[in-house]
Amino acid sequence: MTSSFFHFGNHKLWRRTVWWGAAAVLVFCWSTARGMESEEGPRLLAGAATSNITPALSLDSPIAGDWDRPPGTYIHDELFVRCLVLDDGESRVGIAVVDNLAIPRYVLDPAKEAVHQRTGITPERILIACTHTHSAAPGRGRDRFALDPPLDGYQRFLADRIADAFQQAVEHLEPAEIGFGSAELPDEVFNRRWLMKPGTDLPNPFGGADRVRMNPGVGNPNLLEPSGPTDPEIAFLVVRSVEGRPIALLANYSLHYVGGVPRGHISADYFGFFAKEIARLLDAEKTNPAFVGIMSNGTSGNINNIDYRGGQLRFPPYGRMQMVANRAAAAVYGAYQKVEYEAWVPLGMISRDLTLGTRRPTPELVERARRIVANPEDYPRAGLPSPQAVVAYAERTLKMHEYPAEIPIPLQALRIGNLAITAIPFEVFVQTGLELKEKSPFPRTFTISLANSTYGYLPTVRDHELGGYETWLGTSCFEVEAEPKIVAALLEMLGELK
Repeated sequence: MTSSFFHFGNHKLWRRTVWWGAAAVLVFCWSTARGMESEEGPRLLAGAATSNITPALSLDSPIAGDWDRPPGTYIHDELFVRCLVLDDGESRVGIAVVDNLAIPRYVLDPAKEAVHQRTGITPERILIACTHTHSAAPGRGRDRFALDPPLDGYQRFLADRIADAFQQAVEHLEPAEIGFGSAELPDEVFNRRWLMKPGTDLPNPFGGADRVRMNPGVGNPNLLEPSGPTDPEIAFLVVRSVEGRPIALLANYSLHYVGGVPRGHISADYFGFFAKEIARLLDAEKTNPAFVGIMSNGTSGNINNIDYRGGQLRFPPYGRMQMVANRAAAAVYGAYQKVEYEAWVPLGMISRDLTLGTRRPTPELVERARRIVANPEDYPRAGLPSPQAVVAYAERTLKMHEYPAEIPIPLQALRIGNLAITAIPFEVFVQTGLELKEKSPFPRTFTISLANSTYGYLPTVRDHELGGYETWLGTSCFEVEAEPKIVAALLEMLGELK
């Protein structure tokens, strides 16, 4: 029997039925993707993904982190971009943490634009930071002072793979619940800048003398006391599906890379080891979509994992970083058991450039640098690890002589419910992170360093007075007052978000 509805009469009714049906499907898809309010209220959406950024050994990729950039000869563990995207129904934000030493703005801005083109997330709502592993291919060129050079092959690859991670994370968006937690691991963080006993010789590469020594040597008899505090907190957020499947966990610890990697090896350091271990503890190694564990670098510019007073156990290569990662994951897992989840939290993000003055070498320093470049053997190493480093600081002095007087640097403040995240494009001292936590209007706050670009170290004003590696011209390139100006700007941004 043939139906006249389908074949003869009611053509207009049939077309209206099809049109309204298609419209209903489109509305359903759109509302799902944008976090449509359910009967219980609005829902948070979350999605996470990774993309592999391990360089090809056949391309003779150098290893960043050593003065002479040796070629990569062995891949111990793969490098990744680890990405989390959140959507509260009104706005969408994305965070990516990259296994790399440091990536400049001229690489990350094109990556953000690619993310925008592929996903619609606007660049000002994208946070991209580096772990600061010293065992990866360089994200920046040899000229660390270049502001807008052409991208090399690996930099273009990085930008593309960062965009891939965001695109996949958006594809994985699903209704989710979010929770926040905090653990402490105090005995794996040590301030590496030491005040030394009076009379200790502390020369610097500029013909002067410092009052502190970075990495003074285990058991050095001239040790007096660390020049600053540490921050033992591992703050974290976790998202899970409405069925309880872990989607992602983003942690933050104020600890530099751990190291202990043989020369020429590629590794994500303890950041990558943590990602694997937290997945194992959460029984999330085989979830679909894959669970993404993320450890971001906190305010660790003056913090490492070496107790210079002595007494630490010795480890074989990779042993110490595995131990640190396991202990950090265990601490987070313990706090994870107490997390309370919310079906929705408001999201907010402010991105703003702050213009800072750069440091200018004196004419005397410029002339001295020229002499060193011409005759490096005539000058002492001044506590530097190699003759190449002596020349490197002379060359940096000459570069700073030609540097712009002012440079805009990107800052970000992100609100995720009652959690605030600040993002700073420097290796930030722990005192800065502690001050932001103390003065933030939010009950939970942490800082991600080396975010959205890289400009060297950000010492406090007091640390500039003490001197030391992190304060040297060419290691720290911005005005002495840069740190308090950045803190003030971020606190203002957090106030606006609150």
